[in-house]
Amino acid sequence: MSSNLPKVAWIGLGIMGSPMAENLIKAGYDVTGHTLEQAKVDRLVAAGGKGAASVAEAVRDADVVVTMVPASPQVEAIAYGPDGILENVRSGALLIDMSSITPQTSVDLAAAAKDKGVRVLDAPVSGGEAGAIEAVLSIMVGGEQADFDAARPLLEALGRTIVLCGPHGSGQTVKAANQLIVAVNVQACAEAVVFLEKSGVDLAAALDVLNGGLAGSTVLTRKKDNFLKRDFAPGFRIDLHHKDMGIVTDAARTVGAALPVGAVVAQLVASLRAQGDGGLDHSALLRSVERLSGSQV
Repeated sequence: MSSNLPKVAWIGLGIMGSPMAENLIKAGYDVTGHTLEQAKVDRLVAAGGKGAASVAEAVRDADVVVTMVPASPQVEAIAYGPDGILENVRSGALLIDMSSITPQTSVDLAAAAKDKGVRVLDAPVSGGEAGAIEAVLSIMVGGEQADFDAARPLLEALGRTIVLCGPHGSGQTVKAANQLIVAVNVQACAEAVVFLEKSGVDLAAALDVLNGGLAGSTVLTRKKDNFLKRDFAPGFRIDLHHKDMGIVTDAARTVGAALPVGAVVAQLVASLRAQGDGGLDHSALLRSVERLSGSQV
């Protein structure tokens, strides 16, 4: 391990967090992890990291704390309170929250951390599980330029496109826009799949040629096999996309931006979740279109 690299505490070792933390270990960082499931901590230890029994223990000696948890309530739970990050991390540490949460939560966290002498960046990501494993994530960052510059070498071990988007909360705003685009794109692909199949066309051939033209997209590239095989093992769960569509529709209302198509897709995501498909990958929007088209799913 290189002694000159910052010591990292990683909180949240889920579908995204585990491979990301492992990529930091591969890059030579000393990583101590904590998450709610012991098996996930064991996986980090097996990859060369250290385990911690609590948030407080994980962050005590850290130079950088990275958090990757599902939503705003979880960020608040690990950040605040006597056992939280801000009470236990040393002054001068850098907190990089890579969760996808409301922009306001990020703004509030940065203000609370400043009182403790802790620097904060909101740095949500796009690219899904595959992007996390391959370390090719797109990372949209909100915060101060100096803190972004300090974090950049670490972020480069996790992603390929790393951009400072503006002050605190800006990363979350751009992530919300990302989730809007992705959801509408997945929905459009799902509708095309059902249309093609009902028309009797060779679906694999059709998706290949569509992906080579203007209709092609990263979404179609990444999700083509999900559609073809009806494989909805979660790379990004409907439950989380439901949360994100709530964030973008709420934030858009606050600033006075209309999202007519986004609002419809938000409702389709919500209905899919209500039908018990919340644990499936967001490509399972295909199931919603199939139901609407009269198929038994």
